[in-house]
Amino acid sequence: MLIPNNSPTFLPWEESEPAPRWEEIFGNNNPLALEIGCGVGDFITQMAALHPAINFIALDFYNKGCIKTCKRIDKTTLTNVRVLRAEARSFIEACIPTGSLRTVVINCPDPWPKLRHRKRRLVNSGFVSYLSQFMQPDADFYFATDFVDYGLDVAEFMTAQPGFMNQLGTDPFRHALEGYPISKYMRRFLDLGQPIYYVHYRRA
Repeated sequence: MLIPNNSPTFLPWEESEPAPRWEEIFGNNNPLALEIGCGVGDFITQMAALHPAINFIALDFYNKGCIKTCKRIDKTTLTNVRVLRAEARSFIEACIPTGSLRTVVINCPDPWPKLRHRKRRLVNSGFVSYLSQFMQPDADFYFATDFVDYGLDVAEFMTAQPGFMNQLGTDPFRHALEGYPISKYMRRFLDLGQPIYYVHYRRA
């Protein structure tokens, strides 16, 4: 049984319900950003503080992560974040208007390290193509991972991804991005000397 989440930052939503009206929920028409897999919320809390004119939707499948994210946000004065518990594709399909996202962020998703399981990885060319229909022209796509093979795979297929332009110059990936918050999960690997692979593209 799920632990109830009574945070004012949490937006309860079921697939049978109408799509949220984001302008009413946030009280403005600011651009929308989506983080898929918000974990415990330390990244989205930093990101929302850095960009107060953007409305952030923090999405996670796990109730425990949503609760921790809400508790973290509720300790701040941030009003530009809402947290939802849902599966990414079903949520996006039902709740995100076409061409409305200014930014999409995916940090350290499950790498499914075993070779036979890698088809289960969330981020692949097909998923990025699917996301693109919900992104504005010039919208940013950020991907970060601590898993070397995953980072190299995403960096490689993005070089040929239709409709996207690399924002890292000639580098397919980098191990640091200026102005991009580091989560506690990322910091754990950095402290062990393991690099983070960052990919940053923009919808053409």
